[in-house]
Amino acid sequence: MALTRMKISSGSPWESTFGYSRAVRVGDQVFVGATVGRNPDGSAATGPYAQARRALEIIATALIEAGGSLDDVVRTRIFVTDFGDFDEIARAHREVFGEIRPATSMVQTSALIEPAYVLEIEADAVIG
Repeated sequence: MALTRMKISSGSPWESTFGYSRAVRVGDQVFVGATVGRNPDGSAATGPYAQARRALEIIATALIEAGGSLDDVVRTRIFVTDFGDFDEIARAHREVFGEIRPATSMVQTSALIEPAYVLEIEADAVIG
């Protein structure tokens, strides 16, 4: 029996250019791709905290469209351009996830898709 693949788009300009979906649901699992803190007007949110909060809002929207929520997140991966931003990013992650406390990792990278972005966040969820 083949599992159905549900593809979710956030409307990011990179989705069609690069050929990916913001999120994909297969069975009870949802995989949300690397998400930057992009405002609805296309600009980058200002600062690490605001970018993390905005990225997590975009992730939450994708999860809702997939039939889940942030409560279903079991793992996040955070890619940053500067570990010096750790406290602000960690604060946003903690505020959003509270007692959910998904497994997570943070990796520093030299650059992201555009210089204005200082982080990308991925999330995996299992919808119960």
